[in-house]
Amino acid sequence: MNEPSLMPRSVGRRVLLSAALGLGAGLLSSCVADPNSPTSPQTPNQTPSSSPSSAPNPTASPTPAPSPTATPESASSVPSRKQVLNSYPGRPAGAFGLEVKGIALGLPSKAKGAALTFDACGGANGEGFDEVLIEVLRKNKAPATLFINQRWAKANKSLTRELAADPLFEIANHGTTHAPLASRGQAAYGIPGTANIGAAYDEIMGNQRYLSDEFGVEAKFFRSGTAHMDELSAALTREIGLIPMNFTVNLDAGATFPAATVGTQTLSMRARSVGIGHFNRPKSGTGKGVAEALPRLIQALDSQSLRLLKLSDAF
Repeated sequence: MNEPSLMPRSVGRRVLLSAALGLGAGLLSSCVADPNSPTSPQTPNQTPSSSPSSAPNPTASPTPAPSPTATPESASSVPSRKQVLNSYPGRPAGAFGLEVKGIALGLPSKAKGAALTFDACGGANGEGFDEVLIEVLRKNKAPATLFINQRWAKANKSLTRELAADPLFEIANHGTTHAPLASRGQAAYGIPGTANIGAAYDEIMGNQRYLSDEFGVEAKFFRSGTAHMDELSAALTREIGLIPMNFTVNLDAGATFPAATVGTQTLSMRARSVGIGHFNRPKSGTGKGVAEALPRLIQALDSQSLRLLKLSDAF
């Protein structure tokens, strides 16, 4: 029998949270910034090109470039909001997107495996829990990093506490209001980003402190709402002591892909890949798709002396 392949055709990573240009923010109904929030108005460092196509168009995934290794700083070294406001005025925003300078995409070159990451966005229609997905990960002893937004954590306190206590999972910071992280209010998919660098600081630190105070979690990684940042905000994230983390394989396009496509995407992961999916949409194809593909992915990785990793296992 042939060894399972790690390199099937896959949808490009820029099809992030939308599979159709015309859907716009409507497609992101479970993953949009809170419109009432005062802070609301991406190793190639490339700005994403055109908007997602009208339908998934599978192509071969590129081998992820190694990401620089970084060690999050201790809480005592985190700059205050006042320090940030004093040191950042006048600095250019730089490029805005999914893959800008400062954002980690794949795992570092030393990593002996790949990483599954799943987001929980919160907000209207986004406070659900994909129990099928989480139980599949547990059944297969597949570690994963879970990026949790403050809105989801507040709506699911007992679940968040349970997930944080499970050594199979690492909890990471998915922002306070789920806004794109911006220094000039740049928008992604029609969703306004944080209006200024102070609001960007609040978007990161509001949830960072909440996860710490409420659940004892000291998150080491940050992913913004829509995964978009500008270069200045990515630099701010690193100065705060977090690694701005995106992805190389888009597993579910904002929980919109059917299960078969999710399975294909999952099987496209290889050494140093980072996959992004969602665990807050139980009616999506994510859980079923991952369930069908995960045993084969684990077998394929194992055949190359690789394994699934939490992000902190690699950085």
